[in-house]
Amino acid sequence: MFEIIQTLHSYLAYVALAVLFFAVANAIMGLIGNKMFTMGKDLRLSLFALILCHIQLVVGLILYFVSANGFSAIQEFGMGGLTSASRLLAVEHPFINILALILITVGWSRHKKFMEGNKKFKSIALFYGLGLILIVSRIPWAQWFD
Repeated sequence: MFEIIQTLHSYLAYVALAVLFFAVANAIMGLIGNKMFTMGKDLRLSLFALILCHIQLVVGLILYFVSANGFSAIQEFGMGGLTSASRLLAVEHPFINILALILITVGWSRHKKFMEGNKKFKSIALFYGLGLILIVSRIPWAQWFD
């Protein structure tokens, strides 16, 4: 069961990051090009990124509580006993990614309040972009490419 959840979390990360990147790029291009925010492509891409990132978070939280590298590592070794690699998995990765999802959710909520396309694109670009930067900053790259 653990291996299935871990594999799902790993492969879903590729998809979620790609869609999140495209949502940020789309918002930046819409902002620069002074385009109208369409209910088709723009809304759906932003919403799909939001949904995928939240699914990834749920899978990650399940993995956090069933993995030996997550919550049980903190219980076993304490915060002071974790190595930098185990601290990344047990503390930094989950905390920063939850923060990133909060930013992405705020961006989605803010964009709904605006009527002008520029403001919608700006909200998505800013908050989704910050979320993307935070997520990429705490990916356990050494394990991801093993």
